[in-house]
Amino acid sequence: MHHVIELLKNHVSVRKFKDQPVDDQLLQEIIEAGQHASTSNHIQAYTIIRVKDKGKRRALAKLAGNQSYVEECPVFLVFCADLNRLGRACKMNNKKFESGYTENFILATVDTSLAAQNIMTAAESVGLGGVYIGALRNNPEDVCYLLNIPHNVYPVFGMCLGYPEVKNSIKPRLPLSLVFKEDSYTLEGDEEILKNYDASIRDYYIERTNGVRSNTWTEGMSSFLKDKQRPHMKEFLKNKGFEMI
Repeated sequence: MHHVIELLKNHVSVRKFKDQPVDDQLLQEIIEAGQHASTSNHIQAYTIIRVKDKGKRRALAKLAGNQSYVEECPVFLVFCADLNRLGRACKMNNKKFESGYTENFILATVDTSLAAQNIMTAAESVGLGGVYIGALRNNPEDVCYLLNIPHNVYPVFGMCLGYPEVKNSIKPRLPLSLVFKEDSYTLEGDEEILKNYDASIRDYYIERTNGVRSNTWTEGMSSFLKDKQRPHMKEFLKNKGFEMI
């Protein structure tokens, strides 16, 4: 197996880090690797904020549901989908900026996510580990206030990075036949495959938690999705200039 493929397939979320700083030059190289991710029409519609201030870290950890590793990790990054800079580019060239279209929101969010995953992979390639923090969207207005995030910009997620103290075992992914189709979207046989996958996920959690947790994938997803997920986001995004026209 090629070493890059092996690296990607060995990804795990890391939440416990060694008390070891990440060299600033190394971090810059990792961020630059993120910049070379694919970007739609070269818009590069993201801004990454490194949060070093201890007080802000503490506040972000609380806003993200009291996730202590947000405060404790050596490096914490906030990834923002950014149409503000594109608005300034339009203004510099005396062009109207149509920021409110849904497609622009999608472009900025996808661009941000692609850059972030490049950064995660680059970090892992040099021995670091990390975890995404989607819970910043629990309180997005407070995050924006804390970090001075302007109009037409929103925090998509955070990322903890550092040298792993503890690494979990690799969590089984959905079988390839469920996510990789040919010529058309098919459902044939999917339910039986899901049942087998449920069994593998149950075994994974039993082993990882010494029997404390034993839920299946479909049980976990149904419990998660039965509740309304961050219903405040629609109004928040509209107020930030993402009107979804």
